Amino acid sequence: MRAVGAERGQLVEEYGPAWSPGPFERGTDGPHVVLAGVDGSPSASRAGAYAAGLARRQRSRLVLVYVLAPTAWTGMASGYLAAAQEQAYEATIDEMRRPIRDLADEAGLPITFIVRRGDAFTELRRTAVELHADLVVVGASESRGHRIVGSVANRLVRSGLWPVTVVP
Repeated sequence: MRAVGAERGQLVEEYGPAWSPGPFERGTDGPHVVLAGVDGSPSASRAGAYAAGLARRQRSRLVLVYVLAPTAWTGMASGYLAAAQEQAYEATIDEMRRPIRDLADEAGLPITFIVRRGDAFTELRRTAVELHADLVVVGASESRGHRIVGSVANRLVRSGLWPVTVVP
């Protein structure tokens, strides 16, 4: 693991071999950067596995993004509750690191793991633009309320900036 940087409250770690785009020009030989949104849910885990398989076959860089979305109660929480929430976030991030590290070692796949805070759509979009992602992979929403408000996957597809694969 190589810790690459931390700005604006984000965590960036790299696993596996160093990635280089190869001798071909961007856009001529498949995706170079495959970005997947992960959050620990079953559909997000399937999306991460799909993206990992695609990145391995295409010899691409895999970027896994976990967005910590604060709840409505976060701003009103006392110091103890805020500290407990931070501990829960850290525990979730630690649980996500192990399978990522194992995948990078077993498949020899360059993986970048990024943790950001904020709205999931906004942060996934921002990361994809910053890293010049060629493909975004997300899991289908499992929430009934997203049929009314709109899911992260739906909003990413409507933004039309890159191909988006939604994994059920």
